[in-house]
Amino acid sequence: MPVTPFHFGPAACIGLPSQKYIDLPVFILANVVVDIEPFLVVFFNLNYPMHGYCHTFLIGSCVGIIWALIAYWGRAILHNSMRLLRLQYNTNFRKIFISAILGVWFHVLLDAPLYPDIRPFYPLKANPLYGKMNELSVYLICTVLFIPAWILYKSKSQRS
Repeated sequence: MPVTPFHFGPAACIGLPSQKYIDLPVFILANVVVDIEPFLVVFFNLNYPMHGYCHTFLIGSCVGIIWALIAYWGRAILHNSMRLLRLQYNTNFRKIFISAILGVWFHVLLDAPLYPDIRPFYPLKANPLYGKMNELSVYLICTVLFIPAWILYKSKSQRS
């Protein structure tokens, strides 16, 4: 999605109730990290697809691994951020690693129905997910999911 914040609602709806298994900030931010690729394409006016290799499960997994290493190194910052948000934060490398890769894959799954330049199953050239949902429906779902995400956040932040 050209506007990455649309990923926050769906990611939070999955991440908040799954905090026992998923590192919430790593999962949510993995959805943002992937869109560094289209940002660079636009910013530097590159002759490269808007949604290139990072928007694939294979190379996206590599992006997830790099993000996991960065997140693990910066887990104290993530811990402090979660404390500011009044959310509990218990993590380990395994949880961070899984969350980073799943977050990238989730991003690819949300974008693949929208953009013909995404090749989610690279090295295969086809995008069998393209056109399975129209753009308006995906944006509407992502927007509406901010509501349960907010409710989940408020219920979890008051318990901490």
